[in-house]
Amino acid sequence: MKSGIDNPGPTTMDERSRTLLKTLVERYIADGQPVGSRTLSRASGLDLSPATIRNVMADLEELGLIASPHTSAGRVPTARGYRLFVDTMLTVRALEPEAASAELAAAREQLHPDQPQRVIAQAASLLSSLSSYVGVVSAPRKAGVFHHIEFLRLGERRVLVILVAPDGDVQNRVIFTAHDYGAAELQEATNYLNAHYAGLTIEEVRERLKREIDALRGEIAALMQAAVEAGSEAIAQSSDHVVVSGERNLLGVQEFGNDMGSLRRLFDVFEQKTQLMRLLDVSSRAEGVRIYIGGESQVVPFEQLSVVTAPYEVDGEVVGTLGVIGPTRMRYERMIQLVDITARLVGHALSIR
Repeated sequence: MKSGIDNPGPTTMDERSRTLLKTLVERYIADGQPVGSRTLSRASGLDLSPATIRNVMADLEELGLIASPHTSAGRVPTARGYRLFVDTMLTVRALEPEAASAELAAAREQLHPDQPQRVIAQAASLLSSLSSYVGVVSAPRKAGVFHHIEFLRLGERRVLVILVAPDGDVQNRVIFTAHDYGAAELQEATNYLNAHYAGLTIEEVRERLKREIDALRGEIAALMQAAVEAGSEAIAQSSDHVVVSGERNLLGVQEFGNDMGSLRRLFDVFEQKTQLMRLLDVSSRAEGVRIYIGGESQVVPFEQLSVVTAPYEVDGEVVGTLGVIGPTRMRYERMIQLVDITARLVGHALSIR
């Protein structure tokens, strides 16, 4: 389990302060109400006077770990308090998929390996329904390998490029050329690319073309370069896909109930998806579960939100990321387990295609 940002360093606290902070965070997550000194005295198991507890809470507030809402004498955790709790006080029991809840185990049967896009959509819905928050899943990134390419003349200086991937996925792009190619020239380019570059990635084709361009006729070289750029764009767009499910769940979160401005900005993030894709891409480079609290991601910049993500693998290679977006007052242990297990289920479903 990793934090979303570099840790700012340990906060100097004695064991008594740590116990009270842990108790306060757990009570607030469970009840959603500011926690007072009497509640802490009963729940912490420490034999401390109310005055002593109030003094410790004042110290925790000075450290920026808890805060006092204007309408209550109790305290609530800050984003920094949640960060310390998650990093140093939370014990997450590892669960194998077989040990998951009946609901999650049943959902496993819904992931259809023969339909990758359906797996991604169902995984997002599964994360949303089991967390009661927002589920997000990025589609598997494609390596950009083409199995076959064809050129089809559409009209003067307009050519359709048809790229076929090894898995049968087809991408079409129309390119506009400076030269008006005839059928024979297009066939020549088709034959050359399929004979020499089939099975390579788009980047490998681009690099080899740079070295071999002098050996090709100018018009054919220009056509091939344009096709490579079109193919690179097509693959990038087909990979730039993230599924979001359960956005409306946030309408029922008490932290957002009266803050429609934040909700509107958040829904804009979900609708645009570009920022979410950037966050999931960064998260895919880390091992295991990654947690962003209170705007640490800079992508979902809301003090009241946390993001829990994990990469998923197909045949041993990380190909995408999934996660849950919800309030900072979430059950982190459950969210970590849910995201971790779902990542493994999705990887398994996509690996047995």
